[in-house]
Amino acid sequence: MARKFLIVVVQLLIALVTIPAVALATMSFENRNNDGPSIIFPGGELVTGELYLGPEPDWSFTDDVGTIHLQLDDPLSSRLIWIEESDGKIYITSDYMGTWLGRRWKKWAVQAYEGDGLAVVRINGVRYERKLERVFYSPLLDGVIEKKIAKYRSRITKEAIESGETWVFELAPRTGG
Repeated sequence: MARKFLIVVVQLLIALVTIPAVALATMSFENRNNDGPSIIFPGGELVTGELYLGPEPDWSFTDDVGTIHLQLDDPLSSRLIWIEESDGKIYITSDYMGTWLGRRWKKWAVQAYEGDGLAVVRINGVRYERKLERVFYSPLLDGVIEKKIAKYRSRITKEAIESGETWVFELAPRTGG
């Protein structure tokens, strides 16, 4: 009797683990080619929305934007991310980069830093071609730190950037093509 009960319990536990795991894997697989990310899963290439071709915009409007779509060109994948504007430039940050797990979770940051950094961001339905350039700590980043703390209630610090726990990227304009 106890053996049968144990078998049923094990089967239930396997089902409770397997069903959600398969469902999450399926949703992730299905989302990989979507025009942009979902809240949980990365997406594919950003194809909808006007491609901005004008002069460098006044990025202060991003103060009212919570998240943007960021798509790396290599590998072609998109995700939701926070954005901060400071001194007329726009930045994104990647926390938890000081650990193996953080680098696996935030793999896009490693790919951008080690690759060419070419990207497209979609903000309020408009696409902008950019280049992610990692910025190591300098006093110029104090505005980014202040903005991220105020906008997202972040705990970002100068020390986190200096130690490599947080990586900062300027979303610089692409040049030469």
